[in-house]
Amino acid sequence: MDILKIIFAVLLPPLGVFMEVGLTGAFWLNILLTILGYIPGIIHAVWVIAKN
Repeated sequence: MDILKIIFAVLLPPLGVFMEVGLTGAFWLNILLTILGYIPGIIHAVWVIAKN
């Protein structure tokens, strides 16, 4: 299941984070990072998934 989350994290970072932690602060931070730049959103999403 983690590999599926990582694929979603690369394609749409907030979706990968949402699948891992739900509607928490990490999700909203990831939306902000994705808006500011796609690459920071991906990095944060993969980090959140790997951490949990």
